[in-house]
Amino acid sequence: MQYKAKTPDEYIDAIPEERKGPMNTLRKVIKDNLPKGFSEEISYGMIGYVVPHSMYPDGYHCDPKLPLPFMNIASQKNFIAIYHSGIYADPSLMKWFVTEYPKYVTTKLDMGKSCIRFKKIDTIPMKLIGELASKMTPKAWIDLYESQIKKK
Repeated sequence: MQYKAKTPDEYIDAIPEERKGPMNTLRKVIKDNLPKGFSEEISYGMIGYVVPHSMYPDGYHCDPKLPLPFMNIASQKNFIAIYHSGIYADPSLMKWFVTEYPKYVTTKLDMGKSCIRFKKIDTIPMKLIGELASKMTPKAWIDLYESQIKKK
């Protein structure tokens, strides 16, 4: 689901009441753990963490007017989603996450290429998500993006 929000606070205000607490916690965990340089904004209709144009003027190859996306969180119809571009582009980061996940959650990992879905919002492993957010600096993401994704 997409919400007509212009700011992350407006996004939180627009989502269902039972999602506000977990989304606020998730947002805080990510902001507290992301390396310096990422910016929080609405990106693709979700709360996004991006490399701003001031750090990476080229922007996103699909639409250079947009800053380079890195991580998003969203309240979807049936789940809360975390989208992490680094997991998609870095097999070692994906392997680390998949290995660590069962140490925090007993339910099966529900994951796509870059999307981690939580149907039971009380099972979101906040500490693990904080660790995931901390694993890549904006510079490391730019380098990986340019070597793995932009060239495609």
